[in-house]
Amino acid sequence: MDIYYIFAGASVGFVIGITGVGGGSLMTPLLVLGFQVQPAIAVGTDLLYAAITKAGGVYSHHKFKNIDWTIAKNLCLGSIPASIVSVFAIQALNISDDVFAQIISLVLGVMLVCTSIIIIFKQRLIKFKSTQKPKPRNIIILGACLGVLVTISSVGAGAIGSAILLILYPNMLSNKVVGTDIAHAVPLTAIAGLGHLHLGNIDFNLLTSLIIGSLPAVYLGSKVGKVIPDKMLKNIIATILMIMGLRFAISF
Repeated sequence: MDIYYIFAGASVGFVIGITGVGGGSLMTPLLVLGFQVQPAIAVGTDLLYAAITKAGGVYSHHKFKNIDWTIAKNLCLGSIPASIVSVFAIQALNISDDVFAQIISLVLGVMLVCTSIIIIFKQRLIKFKSTQKPKPRNIIILGACLGVLVTISSVGAGAIGSAILLILYPNMLSNKVVGTDIAHAVPLTAIAGLGHLHLGNIDFNLLTSLIIGSLPAVYLGSKVGKVIPDKMLKNIIATILMIMGLRFAISF
């Protein structure tokens, strides 16, 4: 068990507790850039980390009726098969570690930049909201796209998923958007994480250390977040994500 990984888990957990943003968008690049963890190991481990840390949120949101299970189900109908297909495609193509690392870096870079843009402009994006209720098949297709991207980069199930729900369902309460997004993110990250386990991309020592650090930090961050300006923190995080995203994209 590495004290530095515990500290990394605590740092990201604290940010998640304050802003609700962090998860894959901060943890994976921190592991790759800060600790020189192999990209595939960072993605796989972070996916299981996300599934475990968010699992408790599903129960809480369900208890308070903050989940639209129909939307969550349709997202899963697209994302989970897409995630499984992505894992088997990676295995079948027998991609070398170096090439796979480059693919992850490119997708991760693009997803981080997109996430940073969404964090900054989320309220403006909502103005371009849909005037018609989306058809179930479109939600399934959207889920499939997220499934592929999340499986490759571990980024997107949170910030991007919730932003899309806000745009497609403008009348949905914010708490319900968050709850529905988490209800979809947990099975997706769990399946994608198990897929990476199948590929041998999980470091259990790293995973344990991250969880030990993050769980108490998320709780502490939720308390501190009540007295710190949320907008200021999210803008700082968005700037960091943008820089890291460009760093990954350029390195490709």
